[in-house]
Amino acid sequence: MAYTTINDPSEYFNTVLYTGNGRDDRPVIGTGFQPDWLWIKERSSTSSHRVFDSSRGASKRIDANTSSTEGTDTSQQKSFDSDGFTVGTSGSTNANGDTYVAWQWKANGGTTTTNDASATSVGSIDSVYQANTTAGFSIVTYTGTGSAGTVAHGLGVKPEWIVIKNRGKDEGWAVYHGANTSAPETDGLSLNSTNATNDDTDYWNDQAPTSTTFGVSGDDRSGGSYNFVAYVFNSVQGYSKFGTYKGNGNADGPFIYLGFKPAWVMFKNTTAGHDWRILDNKRNTSNSNNTDLRPSTNEADSSSSDMDFVSNGIKMRDTDGDLNEDGSSHVYMAFAESPFVTLNAGPNNAR
Repeated sequence: MAYTTINDPSEYFNTVLYTGNGRDDRPVIGTGFQPDWLWIKERSSTSSHRVFDSSRGASKRIDANTSSTEGTDTSQQKSFDSDGFTVGTSGSTNANGDTYVAWQWKANGGTTTTNDASATSVGSIDSVYQANTTAGFSIVTYTGTGSAGTVAHGLGVKPEWIVIKNRGKDEGWAVYHGANTSAPETDGLSLNSTNATNDDTDYWNDQAPTSTTFGVSGDDRSGGSYNFVAYVFNSVQGYSKFGTYKGNGNADGPFIYLGFKPAWVMFKNTTAGHDWRILDNKRNTSNSNNTDLRPSTNEADSSSSDMDFVSNGIKMRDTDGDLNEDGSSHVYMAFAESPFVTLNAGPNNAR
């Protein structure tokens, strides 16, 4: 039985719930580290999903549920702090009395590495990345050249999940999901859309990512002179997993083995017309876990999913087509609350 290299997943990923007070410089604490990727959603109303990272800067916002360009707004997110972050007076992050969820990942504390592709011979497009190889996560920024090419990511292993956004153009989010098909380098999803997997040989320049680079096409992901951001992941035993499963359309749904008790999971049915779904262990603290948010919409919390978070994975208990359509493939990215087998101990107990 494989052991984890991360005994305490909350050192690298954490979910914090808070209630807004409408005041400026409102700290949100309890994360346990300085977040480098911060995703905030108003739970009680219909503000957009706000995405921030320490590579672009605290005030630089992108909305996960739209194709809109990057905006600069200090009233939403003001700083990344040692134990969380500070928000301003914006209703999307701090309306008085409204409730919020903040999902937070640690990369490299905002410290970046610049890759000059011509000097290093790694990739063909210059990039700046902050990589956390322990947690399998890298934030990559680069400027498009207008031509297809490859971009250095800094992980040292082949990525399994990549999310890219053109920061300067009204263009959708592109998602690479390496576990779904035999040829994922031709497939992509859009985070802000319910569309099915797009099968296009030009999607990732028709090449699988490697331990050093990922491919980008010359249009949507390498548009000339536009700035891009990419969030790049690989699985880490006992901490994160990126995979696929087949639905059965039954309340006695499939079991998804993760090797850990999940803290956070995002799903997408890869056929058309299905929403993305996010569930976590803070908005629902016991089974069944049925409170979700949908990155492809600005909707508030809903209670339309039904599953159990157990010590080594997820048991589906829902006939909903978004999560368990009979015969359809579904992709997921998941992060741990606790590993099933720790580095220094045996299996954890199921909840």
